[in-house]
Amino acid sequence: MSSFSSTLVWVFLYLVIVILAAEILHRREGKDSETPRKIVHIGVGNVTLIAWWLKIPLSVILQFSIVASLVCLLSYYLPMIYSLSGVGRKSLGSFFYSVSIGILCWIFWDSNPYYAVLGVLIMTWGDGLAAIIGKRFGQHKFRSLGMNKSIEGSLTMLAVSFVIALLILSWVFGSIWQIWLISLIVAIASSILELFSRAGIDNFLVPLGSAYLAYMLCTNIV
Repeated sequence: MSSFSSTLVWVFLYLVIVILAAEILHRREGKDSETPRKIVHIGVGNVTLIAWWLKIPLSVILQFSIVASLVCLLSYYLPMIYSLSGVGRKSLGSFFYSVSIGILCWIFWDSNPYYAVLGVLIMTWGDGLAAIIGKRFGQHKFRSLGMNKSIEGSLTMLAVSFVIALLILSWVFGSIWQIWLISLIVAIASSILELFSRAGIDNFLVPLGSAYLAYMLCTNIV
């Protein structure tokens, strides 16, 4: 087996372990827990970072995105996998998430893959941790477009998005003051998109919006 084939096998096993861990946690914590779904949310997003490091070809990533999108769409109508079908609400969030990964990589992968990684990881870690912290520790609730939100969750989204943007852009361009400013702008924009999105569309708007905004700002400022 070639080294590339071995890499794909390990990535596949990693994804299987993530989903199995989420399903086991779901059975332990009950159907109302947000944590199992967010484990998959974060675990799948990390694959783009792994793919960037290992220089996995665009064609492989697009195939993964198509298969994942179909599985998520099927899970929406036949909710056999809890961590994909959601937490008791009808949402195409997992489908939008898989589609956004494919679109971002199609746009940026061959030229500037770090923008695709930035967009996916902001959605992965920012929204994922915001949901978990907001659910468990959110004491200051408010409503946004009919959805329950918390100040703690929104601040988590802002902070995590800023850190991710700063780390990735600093790695590429160096830790200059413009990168700090761009990271803050991207984090604010991502948080606003997440705050005013509903029915899972944030899984599409946040990664694409944050990646494209970072690309435009870096192209014109750095």
